[in-house]
Amino acid sequence: MSRNDEYLRKPEWLKIKLNTNEHYTGLKKMMREKNLHTVCEEARCPNIHECWAERRTATFMILGDTCTRACRFCAVKTGLPTELDLQEPERVADSVQLMNLKHVVVTAVARDDLKDGGAAVFAETIRAIRRKNPFTSIEVLPSDMGGKEENLALLMDAKPDILNHNIETVRRLTPRVRARAKYDRSLEFLRRAKEMQPTIPTKSSLMVGLGETKEEIIEVMDDLRANNVDIMTIGQYLQPSKSHLKVEKYYHPEEFGELREIAISKGFSHCEAGPLVRSSYHADEQVNAAAKHKQLLGETEVKEA
Repeated sequence: MSRNDEYLRKPEWLKIKLNTNEHYTGLKKMMREKNLHTVCEEARCPNIHECWAERRTATFMILGDTCTRACRFCAVKTGLPTELDLQEPERVADSVQLMNLKHVVVTAVARDDLKDGGAAVFAETIRAIRRKNPFTSIEVLPSDMGGKEENLALLMDAKPDILNHNIETVRRLTPRVRARAKYDRSLEFLRRAKEMQPTIPTKSSLMVGLGETKEEIIEVMDDLRANNVDIMTIGQYLQPSKSHLKVEKYYHPEEFGELREIAISKGFSHCEAGPLVRSSYHADEQVNAAAKHKQLLGETEVKEA
């Protein structure tokens, strides 16, 4: 048997329990009625049944469903996006209210066709959610928005509760895995976000199984911490289709446990690591962990003073 045939066999720990109860079907129906997109569906997230059916959480994907980039790991469709839907922020806010969410994640396709990279729509979505859901915490997961500081400033001025931007893979593999994105530009994006709003936690996610080494994973951790990133998630890359990058390795849950321990030892306030972990997985728990970590740091500083 060739290696290419062999890698397609998923291990036992990657089997997913499907749950299509009334919460799942009701949420799906509402998304279609509101003409909204979720990264849960578009990126074929393996946790969609757990999040929709059990946790009643979802990650909204704004700015349409067509990405201007063609990353070789991502299932979101690529092409020429349609015009902006300026009513989308209000529809997202209405849906958050209907779902009674305590924490919401808002992500988007990359919109390199827009001068601001979609920052204005992101900011308005944050404001709309806050108007209608004052007790809901908000996490945003944008692209690098072309690396332009003014775009990031427009987004950060709306003060999300968490700024999430994914590094995705190790430095060596970035040119092969990510389209147009640059490893150092992502680090700079995260560093600038923290400089603009020091009290807002920053977060980043890493996929493993693309041929990286353990030393390279640890290098990513060090690079993220050097740029003051607070939260990290680490998950297994799964090949969406035959045209996407192949899986080079399936990491065992024990390996993820070890990576999580290393991340925490590096100073991250929270690290979620596991085969099915994705950037937004248990995001509600992460915002609470970040708040507690910040509180503990404040108490330590007071004692030292």
